[in-house]
Amino acid sequence: METGTRTLEDAAREASTCTRCRLAQGRTQVVYGVGNPNADLMFIGEAPGFHEDKQGEPFVGAAGQLLNTLLAESGIRREDVYISNVILCRPPGNRDPLPDELEACKPWLDERIALVDPAIIVTLGNWATRYILGQSVSISRVRGQRFPWSGRLVIPTFHPAAILRGGGQTSRQMADVRSDFQEMRRALDERPQPSEEQLGLF
Repeated sequence: METGTRTLEDAAREASTCTRCRLAQGRTQVVYGVGNPNADLMFIGEAPGFHEDKQGEPFVGAAGQLLNTLLAESGIRREDVYISNVILCRPPGNRDPLPDELEACKPWLDERIALVDPAIIVTLGNWATRYILGQSVSISRVRGQRFPWSGRLVIPTFHPAAILRGGGQTSRQMADVRSDFQEMRRALDERPQPSEEQLGLF
């Protein structure tokens, strides 16, 4: 999608009135995304939940608190990353998104990725991982690995909500996701840094 001079704010404003699928009928509001519009690191989850639908921001419930903990442990501030979901509206009862709903939301996510232009995308859970990689993979098999994708790196890991359902911070999944976040941190640190000339210091 050609972004031109279009900004995330422009896209979010347009998305706020989206009626491309049935989910528009039951939402409180569209949950577009939040964070640094120029982030090197972008997180993509599945869909807004109850609290996200009410507040209009992704990952603000218990899963969001766990994400904040994982970021802090990795030495990363939430405001320095960009956080979004595959779909913009909460499915009824937090059910899985349907194929036509995913298809309807695809242009919005594609545009968000193009506008933020992150170096690394962390996919949270099966839905986001399958969407981005274009393969019906199991998160437990691909988590923590690096996948080249459209000039970026994709690192899948478990969705924080799945960790909470599976026993919380003492679970094996939590140990795995902590390891995945360390891999993400290494990938960030390994990126080529701009030279002083590129930064305009000379």
